[in-house]
Amino acid sequence: METNITEITDDNFETTVIQSARPVLVDFWAPWCGPCKAIGPTIDALAADYDGQISVGKCNVDDNPGIPGKFGIRSVPTVMVFRDGQIFEQMTGLVNRAKLENAIKNALNGGTSTAPFIVQ
Repeated sequence: METNITEITDDNFETTVIQSARPVLVDFWAPWCGPCKAIGPTIDALAADYDGQISVGKCNVDDNPGIPGKFGIRSVPTVMVFRDGQIFEQMTGLVNRAKLENAIKNALNGGTSTAPFIVQ
């Protein structure tokens, strides 16, 4: 895992994501998932490009079933952007870089989510 990407677990989710002072992008993935492998380099590139502005983490859903269960994640990859401890954006599937980057920029700039009806 890249040095600027944090491994998100059921145990560190609260402190790493919910209590973070800056937006956090979390990639929920599984090692057997082809689309997860395909989106991985994009997540790595965004982590490098936005290092110091956002935090980026990856959560292996097989090893950490608690958090995906809490948020109703039923398919991977699912990428969530959290801001101020709340879900700001949620995208499922092999999402392109432009959509991911737009969510990051909106979170950084105080914009509104393009998916405002997310229920927690």
